[in-house]
Amino acid sequence: MDCIQFNDVTFAYPPVPGDLDAEGKQIIPASVFSHFSGSIPSAFTSLIGPNASGKTTFMMLAAGRLIPQEGACTLFGQNIALLSQEEKNKAASVIYQNMEFESNEKVFSLLNFVYSNGTFAANAKALRSANSSLLEECIQVFELDKLLDRGLKELSKGELQRVLLAFSLLYGSASVFMDEPMFAMENKQKESALSYLKEFSSKTGTPIFISMHELDLTRRFAEKVMLFYPDRTIDYGSPEEVMTKEDLEKAYGVPLAMLKSAEDMTREELQQTAQAISQLQGK
Repeated sequence: MDCIQFNDVTFAYPPVPGDLDAEGKQIIPASVFSHFSGSIPSAFTSLIGPNASGKTTFMMLAAGRLIPQEGACTLFGQNIALLSQEEKNKAASVIYQNMEFESNEKVFSLLNFVYSNGTFAANAKALRSANSSLLEECIQVFELDKLLDRGLKELSKGELQRVLLAFSLLYGSASVFMDEPMFAMENKQKESALSYLKEFSSKTGTPIFISMHELDLTRRFAEKVMLFYPDRTIDYGSPEEVMTKEDLEKAYGVPLAMLKSAEDMTREELQQTAQAISQLQGK
């Protein structure tokens, strides 16, 4: 059975009040997906592509956090939109950039709460040691040992992202969706986290879908890749099949040589560069 199935899905974000065009008329956002159908199997999958190409929307629809206006999104054969919030949480954990929390509870207390109240019920073994729990292993792998006595609001962005990575695994959801979860982490931490996430996906059979802009990390760690184009078409396959020079340049709208040196560019900078090249080509 495929993990994700989109059946004739149409989705558009609602208009933003006060967002008017030059003539003073309300701007109606275009559909992100229009009668889109497709299926994705279980794997450790990286979603790549330029900003606003639909990566985040795809994951939020698949995880049931957004509901399509038409069609249906199924996860493990269930229409995710019809599930209760608790059932959605058990089916899919979701983490994304800039998550905000009101609580300033201590990190260890929150980690233990998530671990105890999810599907694992505080009873999951570590992947790499028969003498440790999954909680102990996540604390080690994501370098959380020095953060355990600190409040959630006291953490830096990179520290918070590492805690969120642990949350996403410790709850024990059947699948995990991550929207650029490592944007504020150091390179060694990203590599260590991706290695463990891939191992977790393989050993537990948990499909993990992760979007990130570091193409080199996708090549090194992803089992499968979804390449999103600005026109909302999607290529799917292994990194070798999908991440060709021609297809990457087509998707991002910039030469591959620039993409290789753009790992540290912000998405806004990359988009501005692509627009500038397009304008020059149009002259």
